[in-house]
Amino acid sequence: MNNDDAPATIRSVTNEERRARLAIRHALAPSTHVRSPEEAAHAVVSLHATEASSVHISCWARTKDLDIHGVEHALYESRSLVKQQAMRETLFVFPRELLPAVWSSVSARFARINRTRLIKDVERWGYVPEGTGPTWLDTAEAAVLEHLSDGVPRSATQLRQQVPEVAGHFIQSPQKSWGGKVAIAPKVLTGLSLSGKVTRAQNAGAWYTSRPTWTTTNRWWNNQLPPTLEAREGYQELINRWLWSYGPGTVEDITWWLGATKTIVRTALEDLGALPVALDDGSIGWLRHDDLDVITAPESWIALLPILDPTVMGWKHRDFFLGTNAPKLFDSVGNAGTTVWINGQVVGAWNQDQTGKVHLKLLEQLTPTASEALEAKAQQLTEWLAGQRVFTVNPSEAMKF
Repeated sequence: MNNDDAPATIRSVTNEERRARLAIRHALAPSTHVRSPEEAAHAVVSLHATEASSVHISCWARTKDLDIHGVEHALYESRSLVKQQAMRETLFVFPRELLPAVWSSVSARFARINRTRLIKDVERWGYVPEGTGPTWLDTAEAAVLEHLSDGVPRSATQLRQQVPEVAGHFIQSPQKSWGGKVAIAPKVLTGLSLSGKVTRAQNAGAWYTSRPTWTTTNRWWNNQLPPTLEAREGYQELINRWLWSYGPGTVEDITWWLGATKTIVRTALEDLGALPVALDDGSIGWLRHDDLDVITAPESWIALLPILDPTVMGWKHRDFFLGTNAPKLFDSVGNAGTTVWINGQVVGAWNQDQTGKVHLKLLEQLTPTASEALEAKAQQLTEWLAGQRVFTVNPSEAMKF
């Protein structure tokens, strides 16, 4: 199946309909709000977790009545939501039952890439003799797994102190300004996490910070790990869910979201019986075969979404909801900042002052009614955050006010 061959389309899906689908499937319109963080994650397949606070605010934006403890409970007590490095080697929060598909597909792919890269680095920078990297890494991973097998979560720093095999560091690119010490323990933990052997356990810091502790995945799952899937099955499951939540989208959209290859995506689309539709920009999008009805927006809606919210990061091509504002809404490496939404279109950004109050920076001219509604929503978020400021290292241009 080749997207470039311009297959015959079954119908057209306008930008307006795409925005309506987004409102409903992502639980952003008021009538579609859900009741739990688990349902919020299901709505968008997974939640971005690079910024710890974004998980909580993404859930707030999609639920009827949820406090911060409700999200923490799902992450660390019921463990119905689980943090996992996956697409594009990025950290996400997945519904627990989706993890077998993730482990077998995107995470496995990046585990192989990470292993090759780490072996090359430790040999290149003299941490181990050339040709011994694979054996060294096998030994280091086994030592970490053995140490964590007692079920006591430990931080990367604690593992460096307690496991000699990962206690060291290497000096990368010593002649470069960006070079320097690289600790071994976090690198080994990344590989073990991508391979599904270890997982992030309790967070040692506040909810808005990322200070993970680590344990074996088997321990975190109470010794009840599910059967593994084949890679092809895993990709099918992920792309099937993406099509429901984000469809229609192009092969390029799905490939970017997964961090995979077009061949993988095309194979899954064929396996799933996905059908081509014409998009307003002239490209070919894809829908599930059981999702062909025309969808209209349920009602007018507004939303304030956090940094790296999955709705903003769900497609490669985002003009149908960003318009001409994209350069002001992303940082220099393509990470989305905060966004302000009206009826499926981004009209600005938000940030907090020193007291924690949420302020809006609008990039579009709005009606007084719309402006008042957004100010009320900003006040709701201010109250929900209860004075806690959430930070990012690289804010978008629109957030700098």
